[in-house]
Amino acid sequence: MAKQKMKTHKSAAKRFRVTKNGKIIRRKAYAWHKTGKKRRSTLRRLKVETEVKACDKDRVLRMLGKK
Repeated sequence: MAKQKMKTHKSAAKRFRVTKNGKIIRRKAYAWHKTGKKRRSTLRRLKVETEVKACDKDRVLRMLGKK
């Protein structure tokens, strides 16, 4: 019997992307709801994309079907 391919975790595919250099990029939390209460500087900081931490990298790659 042939080994089946692992399916991509669709919600993870919408939240993460892999760059050409192999970094995994994600958006920051708390950026889009209840923004009237937050300072403008806080919102600017939250809009910046950031890299996934090394401890979570293997798990995210497995969900994306890259590993």
